[in-house]
Amino acid sequence: MRFGIVLFTSDRGIAPAAAAKAAEERGFASFFVPEHTHIPVKREAAHPLTGDASLPDDRYMRTLDPWVALSMAAAVTERIELSTAVALPTEHDPITLAKTIASLDHLSGGRVSLGAGFGWNTDELADHGIPGKRRRTALREYLEAMRALWTQDEASYDGEFVKFGPSWAFPKPTQSHVPVLIGTAGTEQGFRWIAKSADGWITTPYETHLLLERMQLLRKVWQEEGRDGVPRVVALAGKPDPQALADWAAAGVTDVLFGLPDKPEPDVLAYLDRLSAKLDIRS
Repeated sequence: MRFGIVLFTSDRGIAPAAAAKAAEERGFASFFVPEHTHIPVKREAAHPLTGDASLPDDRYMRTLDPWVALSMAAAVTERIELSTAVALPTEHDPITLAKTIASLDHLSGGRVSLGAGFGWNTDELADHGIPGKRRRTALREYLEAMRALWTQDEASYDGEFVKFGPSWAFPKPTQSHVPVLIGTAGTEQGFRWIAKSADGWITTPYETHLLLERMQLLRKVWQEEGRDGVPRVVALAGKPDPQALADWAAAGVTDVLFGLPDKPEPDVLAYLDRLSAKLDIRS
C-alpha cells in the first residue's frame, strides 16, 4: 500500500511545486490536487458534507487550475505520481484536455493519472453546458474520446456530447494507458460505472468508516463486469491510524492519501516531517 498527499490548492498557503517536491523528498508516492473552475454564488446543488448550499471550506472557490499546478510540480520532481482528486473533465473541451494531459504525461516521463468526478455541483456543470442528469454519460464520452486521442494515430468520436472526425493529435502519453480513477460514493451504481469505464476508485472523505464493506462490494461488481485483476483503490484518510491502515491494506486498498493543512510553507513542511515519521516511510 502506497502513501500519498492531496493538497487542496488555493491562492494562499504552500505552492503546489513546493508541496510536491517536499512530499517526494520524504518518500510519498503520489501528489493529488482538486478542481473547481468556479463556484456559482447562487446554487441549488447541495454539498455532500453539509447537505445544503453552504461550503465546508472556502478553498472550493479558490482552487488553482489542476493541470497548471501539476505541471509546476512535475518540473521540480522526478518520481512522484501526479494526479487529481478530483478533476472535472466535462468542464473542459475534451480535445484540448486530452492534449493537456498527454503533454504533461509526455514531459513528466509517464507519471500522470486522472482522478475524475461526475460533479456534485450541478450548477457549476450547467455553466459548462452539462445537464446534471446527464453528467455520467457526458463523463463516459469524454473519457472514451480522450482515450481515442491518446492511443490512435487517426482518432474520431461520435457521441451525444463529443463529436469530431478523423484527427491527428500528438504527443501521445508516455504511458500506454493513462490510469483513470473515479471519485464517487461507494454504491453499486458507482462501482458498475467504474468497472465499465475506469481503472479504480477514489473514496469520499465521509465514508471511510464503511470502507471495508464498500471494498467487498467493489470486488464483487468488478468480477461480475468481467474485469481482470483488481481495481486500484485510493482512500482519503485523516490522521494515520495504524490498525485502520493495516485493515485497509489487507482488504486491498492500494493507496492512502493524507491532506495537507492550508498553512504557510514552513508549517506544511513540519507537518510532512511528522506524517512521514508516523508512517515510517523513507525517500
